[in-house]
Amino acid sequence: MASPSPKHYVYYSIAASLITLGLKFGAWGMTGSVGLLSDAMETLVNLTAGILALIALTVALRPADRQHTYGHGKAEYFASGAEGMLITIAAVGISYAAVDRFMNPQAVSNLGLGLGLALLSSVVNFVTAKLMLRAAKRFDSITLEADAKHLLTDVWTSVGLVAGLAILLVAPQWQILDPIIACIMALNIVRTGLDLLKRSMGGLMDDALPQDEICAIAQAISDNIGGQYAYHALRTRKAGSARFIDFHLLLPGERSVQYSHDLCLRVEDAIHEKLPNAQITIHVEPLEDAASWDGKKVGGLCKTVIETGEECSFEQKQKKKS
Repeated sequence: MASPSPKHYVYYSIAASLITLGLKFGAWGMTGSVGLLSDAMETLVNLTAGILALIALTVALRPADRQHTYGHGKAEYFASGAEGMLITIAAVGISYAAVDRFMNPQAVSNLGLGLGLALLSSVVNFVTAKLMLRAAKRFDSITLEADAKHLLTDVWTSVGLVAGLAILLVAPQWQILDPIIACIMALNIVRTGLDLLKRSMGGLMDDALPQDEICAIAQAISDNIGGQYAYHALRTRKAGSARFIDFHLLLPGERSVQYSHDLCLRVEDAIHEKLPNAQITIHVEPLEDAASWDGKKVGGLCKTVIETGEECSFEQKQKKKS
């Protein structure tokens, strides 16, 4: 039996959003609570985000083609960025409703039943989010991770909302708590939206891989080339779940093409053991040629920078030899 693709888990998110949408708008309709209305509006955003995630993953999973030779993985960043924008817009709507309730106070009704429906929707979202987080780790998908964390944010805001509004069951005179809780939820939702926007922007701007992954790459290279050879122009980026790694490997000019090829294969295998789904490009250059030491022009990191913090150059190499 074939294992499910990342898209299967987005279907779970959409189904959970439809269920919780009905529960939360039902809770708001029963109580008239602006806090519960804010919770329901966030679920509407969840549904929209789930649909966007499905579209993005459908595109991202397409294989590379003549127009997109690096694949379509960056489509995931558009989805997570759009989700961040939607979350922020929803927070503005919640704030508007809360301010209106401050200006026009209104008592809530049927609160017990409404809070019960809100808690039930939280259980649905919690189970779905946990399934999606496991899938996000398995498939290394920022889209699944963003959608799952959004659902978890919904869970904790709903729990906090229920806890706050439950006070009104024993102290009905504290009606002001309803819009106050809505404002707090709006601020929390804005924080989540801005975090998603930041991560999406980083992916679209080709941020380097995390430091621990760069160290793992450097270790794999050093373990296989030994201390007598060097490398520089180590550049990394990520598109969806695919990691792109390229660097220049400096070998003695007398080495054969076959020797260089075999060494590159060993390095690639070592990196693949540490980082799956990596596409590696290695450019071999003669160690003795000054033109090979063009790391500053190309950019990226070099062996001595990673291991000692010192810059690497042909002149330094010559000084060490002499």
